[in-house]
Amino acid sequence: MSIYTTEITSTELVSDNPIHQRLFKAYVAAESYINGNVLEVGCGEGRGLDLLVPKAEKFTAVDKIESALVELRKKFPQAQFISMSLPPLHGLPDNAFDVVVSFQVIEHIENDLFYLQEINRVLKPGGRALITTPNRKMSLTRNPWHIREYLPNELLLLAKKVFTHAEVKGISGNERVMAYHAANKKSVEKITRWDFLNLQYRLPASILRLPYEILNRINRNKLHKGDSGLVQSISHTDFAITDEAENALDLFLIVKKEG
Repeated sequence: MSIYTTEITSTELVSDNPIHQRLFKAYVAAESYINGNVLEVGCGEGRGLDLLVPKAEKFTAVDKIESALVELRKKFPQAQFISMSLPPLHGLPDNAFDVVVSFQVIEHIENDLFYLQEINRVLKPGGRALITTPNRKMSLTRNPWHIREYLPNELLLLAKKVFTHAEVKGISGNERVMAYHAANKKSVEKITRWDFLNLQYRLPASILRLPYEILNRINRNKLHKGDSGLVQSISHTDFAITDEAENALDLFLIVKKEG
């Protein structure tokens, strides 16, 4: 049974490639930070584990989707995969990990402060955590799978409630990526213009998830058919980590535990 939706972006569908490459860029950027005992919070189907697991002395990952973890245990027998809903990080010891990565997770967490406190708890003194999340300024519509989205200053203020050392960078795209983004925005606006009553922001998220999934998949397929060369050719090298987070597609939070 496939776990992929438009929210859990496929690594195999060509129409999902621009989003997959954008998400994969975080793992590429994380490589230079990986050392010692590493934890991934919310590993999903293991998008970037081929990059991270070999660089860690010990690798642990947690996620709520047990069916995905079954396959990852087969692929990475040297790593540990634990099924859990979070927060808290059930059973993980204090001061245990040199590095924690958690990509595209915090926007799904009701108690985001507790989530950061738990990451801080399991980090060793001096350890770092890398966290990504969409930049609300660049979102094209409401995502009913997200509890909330952040602007750079909002994410930084939240992080500084827990961590003394925190900085927010961004994941930006080059001209090819932004051409896709512009085409996506134009296509989405053709759909949302029929939402005269602004129901996407007024209805409960649970009601919106099915139509969001259907329309999002139709839209991605349409963009693929309209310019398959661009959709197919975008790679992680078309994205970059930038200090200018304000207009980045995703926010890249780096925090360090005091000690």
